[in-house]
Amino acid sequence: MVRILLIIATFCTTGFLYSQNILIKNGTVLTITDGIKENTDVLILNGKIAQIAKNIINPKNTRVIDASGLFVMPGIIDAHSHIALDAINEFASPVTAEVQVGDVLNPFDIAIYRALAGGVTISHAMHGSANAIGGQCQTIKHRYGVVDPEKLKMEGAPRTIKFALGENPIRVHGEGKNIIPNTRMGMEQTFRDAFAEGKLYMQRWDDFRKGLIKESPEYNLRLETMADIIKGDILIHCHSYRADEILMLMRVLKDYGVKKICFQHVNEGFKVAPELAAYGATASVFSDWWAYKFEVYYSTAYNASILTKNGVTTSINSDDPELIRHLYHEAAKTQRYGGLSDDEALRLITINPAQQLGIDHRVGSIAIGKDGDVVLFKNHPLSIYAIPQMTIVDGVVRFSIQEDPDDVRLEISPTANESSFYEEMHHSEEEDSCLQGFSEWMMEHKSK
Repeated sequence: MVRILLIIATFCTTGFLYSQNILIKNGTVLTITDGIKENTDVLILNGKIAQIAKNIINPKNTRVIDASGLFVMPGIIDAHSHIALDAINEFASPVTAEVQVGDVLNPFDIAIYRALAGGVTISHAMHGSANAIGGQCQTIKHRYGVVDPEKLKMEGAPRTIKFALGENPIRVHGEGKNIIPNTRMGMEQTFRDAFAEGKLYMQRWDDFRKGLIKESPEYNLRLETMADIIKGDILIHCHSYRADEILMLMRVLKDYGVKKICFQHVNEGFKVAPELAAYGATASVFSDWWAYKFEVYYSTAYNASILTKNGVTTSINSDDPELIRHLYHEAAKTQRYGGLSDDEALRLITINPAQQLGIDHRVGSIAIGKDGDVVLFKNHPLSIYAIPQMTIVDGVVRFSIQEDPDDVRLEISPTANESSFYEEMHHSEEEDSCLQGFSEWMMEHKSK
């Protein structure tokens, strides 16, 4: 099968992103930002939402999907995931800002398809928490079926980077190794040293460009990245648990003028919710997961609700290839623990994580001009009986509970079966030529 995939890649150099025109008819549309619209149609043209109204006339060459009795909502977004990655930690140093997980994406990870089956259209593929300042992360679209890893990347999504507080970086780089960080005090100094070096590096380049110094500084990708964080060009997503360390990092960031941070996990966020809101920090949390190690001993299922009520933009994330499949149930728990409304609960897995990733102008709600990332549910998404029926990414149906063959869940990739790979896809003339070449090769191959 590996040989077949390589042949496909050889024949088809233009990629596998085919936007479809889709008209979703007569659904209950949960727009997230513009209320609920009963018996309403959603028209997706060239991968973008073009119209939201009743009784939309079906344009030519548009697939019609009957959503009568179904709920239509924007694709779910997971702000903390590690799917599409085979390794997530670069252990070499407490600071590895120069590495990027986007260089090692795996488009054949079956977890992408399973996430689609749970209505998730976008996830934030993150570096791990072995370092105080880890590698850069990647926002990906769940275009399961592409062969080129670059096609997983969400075009134009802001750059992000992983920071980490607490036990993980201390255990990896400290604990008797006589190097910083060896304690939580050392963690703070690690951050300060990295920011100071980045600021000095940035100043030297500014002086060189202004002609104040003759020789250019030596290029350093790690320091270049730190400088970009200070400039606000990279969003920080920080693994965190304890309230004292959360406050510590906000003090460090304030000293260097950095405002863009989303605290991940943030299990003790409820203790410092007003401080998070005042700083403008956001929070991406588990619904009810804690006590799996000592520093996570203390938390509460009311965390997301308390943060939300205090004005902190909050999301529910998975950090797990299984939990990502039912984030809508995880969001619903906030109605039991904190009494959030339907709108507040759904925002936790749609527009809020979109804001945390800097992509809310394109996704996170059903609105004209946004990407055609849509999920159809049988029963309300916050109901225990909710079942995703179809998941659409950029106007392409990437999951259908009714149409997908049962054995696709067992395949390493849907491209393994050449007869169904392009089913119901729209192709350009160039792409049709690509398919013809591949088909001819397959016939020759099978005849031998």
